[in-house]
Amino acid sequence: MSDEATAATPYALDIGRVMAALPHRYPMLLVDRVEALVLDQSIIAIKAVTMNEGFFQGHFPGRPIMPGVLIVEALAQAAGVLAVESLGLAGSGKLVYFMAIEGAKFRKPVEPGVLLKLHVDFVQKRSSVCKFAGKATVDGVVVAEANFTAMIADPPKA
Repeated sequence: MSDEATAATPYALDIGRVMAALPHRYPMLLVDRVEALVLDQSIIAIKAVTMNEGFFQGHFPGRPIMPGVLIVEALAQAAGVLAVESLGLAGSGKLVYFMAIEGAKFRKPVEPGVLLKLHVDFVQKRSSVCKFAGKATVDGVVVAEANFTAMIADPPKA
């Protein structure tokens, strides 16, 4: 997008566009849709947390709770979509790799049957390294937050 007014306009992405931006697939694809993406600024994405997720079988029987590391992974995937869209990397083959997680906090358990809303903002954007601030909410209540850094790079050689 060329002019600032257009670049600052939020837009949504369906699962097809999410899958075009991320290499992840079931069972590791943790972003179901994007409600609002503002290039170079922020993203709000959704993960529908359902009982048929495999991790609920063992985490924990009788008291299913989404593992915190998967909530952070969902935030990182939302950040990956933001980076790919903002840097124009869709179809380039480039991947967004996690480099660091800082200040992760888990405030409330996430149970099946909720929509996990993933809010991620750019903190710093460069061509190969980006920093993000993310928070996950359920019904407007913060359930987790973290700051993280990612690297844009070519995939490993096969």
